[in-house]
Amino acid sequence: MSLADVLEPLQRPLFTLLDTPISWTEVLGFGSGALCVWLVARQHLANWPVGIANNLFFVLLFTQAGLYADAGLQIVFIALAAYGWWTWTHGGGPGSAEALPVRRTTRTEWTWLLAAGAVGTLALTLLLDRATDSTVPFWDALTTGLSLMATYGQCRKRLESWWLWIAADVVYVPLYAHKGLYLTSLLYVGFMALCAAGLRGWSRDLAAARRPLEAAA
Repeated sequence: MSLADVLEPLQRPLFTLLDTPISWTEVLGFGSGALCVWLVARQHLANWPVGIANNLFFVLLFTQAGLYADAGLQIVFIALAAYGWWTWTHGGGPGSAEALPVRRTTRTEWTWLLAAGAVGTLALTLLLDRATDSTVPFWDALTTGLSLMATYGQCRKRLESWWLWIAADVVYVPLYAHKGLYLTSLLYVGFMALCAAGLRGWSRDLAAARRPLEAAA
């Protein structure tokens, strides 16, 4: 039995939405994605294994839709998830057993993130335009760049990572609808709401952590 035979049942339509068949892959990606973001907002460690499962579903889904950068991005997400899982449990330092606290993104981090995001988006746009049959090379590359920036911030529990996710979702929603991935597009509308909740929750945690320091000063 080949890998294609194993994956074939996941590609079968489960129901139809707006005259477009919705596969098991998209439904499972929808459910695992929503659960993952909800767990991140609650700073629950289980978000990492759930997120890895979500990445695997989306590799298949985005490859079928011709969103090659997004498909490749899921592989990077899996590697980053392993890193994030470790930093959340070890506080980001060798030998540390403390949980990683929520912090603000520093000016130096912003400089590197924006530079890397701009260069990566440009390079990926050129690659997709010249080496693939992608019909949306810039938008596919842009969402990839924003998502990688946001994932780095999430791994380090940087508050502003939620703003980067919201920016990416604003582009993802019409992009996936354009590609006929209506359920996934709807999922990203929900992601924006969950990101707003996550931003609010992490802001509260950051403020609570600062109060003892301010009182001591």
